[in-house]
Amino acid sequence: MPVRAGARRAAVLGSPIAHSLSPVLHRTAYAELGLEGWTYDRFDVDEEALPGFLEKLGPEWAGLSLTMPLKRAVIPLLDEISETAASVDAVNTVVLTGDGRRTGDNTDIPGMVAALREHGIEKADTAAVLGAGATASSALAALARVCTGEVTVYVRSETRAAEMRGWAERLDVDVRIADWARAEQALHAPLVVATTPAGTTDALASAVPEMPGTLFDVLYDPWPTALAARWSASGGAVVSGLDLLLHQAVLQVEQMTGRAPAPLAAMRKAGERALAER
Repeated sequence: MPVRAGARRAAVLGSPIAHSLSPVLHRTAYAELGLEGWTYDRFDVDEEALPGFLEKLGPEWAGLSLTMPLKRAVIPLLDEISETAASVDAVNTVVLTGDGRRTGDNTDIPGMVAALREHGIEKADTAAVLGAGATASSALAALARVCTGEVTVYVRSETRAAEMRGWAERLDVDVRIADWARAEQALHAPLVVATTPAGTTDALASAVPEMPGTLFDVLYDPWPTALAARWSASGGAVVSGLDLLLHQAVLQVEQMTGRAPAPLAAMRKAGERALAER
């Protein structure tokens, strides 16, 4: 029977936000869980507008998903954050309670681990990370739970290198920094995590080895990337950005609604359909 929980609201915030698949995934989950009266929207909100947006939220609000550039900006506006979020100074999930409390969490990190596990990757001896932007710190935090040996991070600048050394020390990950000019070497690692913007790794596609390991490419639109397509054609396992989006959304749905498990299969089908229609 449908759950008559009254009108409850949730949304994804960020700027830009029109491309987000989160409404498709969350609305599908609500329908599958029988949560009538629940809505999930998207709002274009930047760092300057965030405090005012939060102040206007009423008791009907259950939670928020956050994307760039809000994952760090929201932290001073919260009552508490989880250890996972604190480990990378990034919040992508805010749970709102009836008494007005705002609690932040990061579901990207366990989402990455769950996506890898779904593809049979429980542990890796070594790994490589392509890029050193905002997503790379979450990737390092996930690899702290998966990789038993050294993680090589390929970066373009000494500034990025210093940032990644700082994250490595904070997360207790054995990291080696390498220049982006040598990024082709990364493709020989048993687990490669690509965290770069669209198009950045296209030039590496021709260097995919004959027997590649596992590639986790955090992009999902456009998909497949040139690297992911060549990787798959060469027989390697590929974990996509949609896998990550799904698993982090599953955790968000469970936290915001208090209902578990969230309907992963239905959410995946809806996400794939939405991407195919773009």
